[in-house]
Amino acid sequence: MNCGATVLEGCLRSGLGEGAGFIALDWVDRQFRAKLGFAPYPGTLNLCLRGGDWDSARAEMEQAPGIAIEPPPGFCAAKCFTLVIDGRIQGAAVIPAVPDYPADKLEIIAPVAVRDALRLSDGDCVTLQMLIA
Repeated sequence: MNCGATVLEGCLRSGLGEGAGFIALDWVDRQFRAKLGFAPYPGTLNLCLRGGDWDSARAEMEQAPGIAIEPPPGFCAAKCFTLVIDGRIQGAAVIPAVPDYPADKLEIIAPVAVRDALRLSDGDCVTLQMLIA
């Protein structure tokens, strides 16, 4: 990750269990592989982020083009931003274009099960180096 990365800290929380189903969709998997350069582990790492740094980063992400995930009819679009988790695991933040998406939630995909690889549990915090462009 280059020196222009935004550094954020987020704490793990359980998700709704829908990430694996989303990632398993052929069109999603195909675009993640082609646009992000990796096959995502089936599931997302859900983080809770708060505070001024997160508010600024979220506002930047809303304005930035990111890496577009273009859906077929009936599905929502999303955009991604590449990142490194705890300086060790490459991944991406997925920002779905969903009304009323929780302002403090960030979903992360990676080629490995991040919880297992870093031995994390709900409430543990991780550092993200994210490229917002």
